[in-house]
Amino acid sequence: MQEPTVGMEVSFSKTVGESDVYAFAGISGDFSPNHIDHEYMSRTRYGQRIAHGVLTLAFMSTCSSKLIESLGNSPTVSYGYDGVRFIKPVFIGDTLTIRYTVVSVDSEAGRSSAKVTVENQNGELVSAATHILKRV
Repeated sequence: MQEPTVGMEVSFSKTVGESDVYAFAGISGDFSPNHIDHEYMSRTRYGQRIAHGVLTLAFMSTCSSKLIESLGNSPTVSYGYDGVRFIKPVFIGDTLTIRYTVVSVDSEAGRSSAKVTVENQNGELVSAATHILKRV
């Protein structure tokens, strides 16, 4: 069973579409006007709808799955996210790049931690967290 090593990195890019936002609203039950009401949001400082912050967290999860896959799908689960921050709004049409970089490994405990960042097409940091993987 292969373990992650410090410095391992995976990435994932995705353009956020209208269907992503509506599907996520349906799955999560979060129908806030921030996400689905153009008229409401046109009167805010954002001027348009914003994607769910937790949608960016879901994209972070995609990267952790890619890392696990690169390790030969060793039995590993997400142990959680620390310090999750939604720093800037994500708009429909933004292209996000998620980078997942292993920053520490505790082989004895079967855990690793990764710095996860989400940047938009302008290189602006929109979301960040620390992710913990645990061997099972």
